[in-house]
Amino acid sequence: MKNFIFCLEAVADIEILMDTPVIKNLENLALEYQINSIYKSCDTIEGLEESLGALLYDDHNFKDYKIIYLVMPGQENNICLHDYYYSLEEIAELFEGKLKGKIIHFANLKALDLIEEEAQYFLDVTGAKAISGYGRALPPNMASIKLDVAFFNLCQEEDDVVEIVEELHQKHYEACKLLDFRLYY
Repeated sequence: MKNFIFCLEAVADIEILMDTPVIKNLENLALEYQINSIYKSCDTIEGLEESLGALLYDDHNFKDYKIIYLVMPGQENNICLHDYYYSLEEIAELFEGKLKGKIIHFANLKALDLIEEEAQYFLDVTGAKAISGYGRALPPNMASIKLDVAFFNLCQEEDDVVEIVEELHQKHYEACKLLDFRLYY
């Protein structure tokens, strides 16, 4: 059975309904690769917490979500929601022990550049299996979606994150190098 992806995208205002490129990419992911996803948008830290909380407590298929895909701006060790920056330590504390076995994957809107202690803290506190993303942030029109899709597909086929990263680099070396793909586990 395939696992699902839960995608949470930061938007300027959740009251303004619009199809973002992320929604279209997730639709293509379902059509082309049969990988289903749930999409939510948020514009505040409370919205992030509420959306992940609803997934944790209200969705009886939570165990089937292997990847939590976060499409939000920020840099290194933080995300930006509604012009406020939140560190990954703060995010970890919000979801203490609630992300067991999940891979938290950041799109390339933010550079993911963690020191080992920051990554280990996030993993230990949340229980997540891994945190991944890109060392280089690119403008939205140069999105990492093709490499994200390759990564998501490998995650469907393989459980060992080391194997996933090795295969991703073998099959998509240039893209991995260009975007500086990173995985902390």
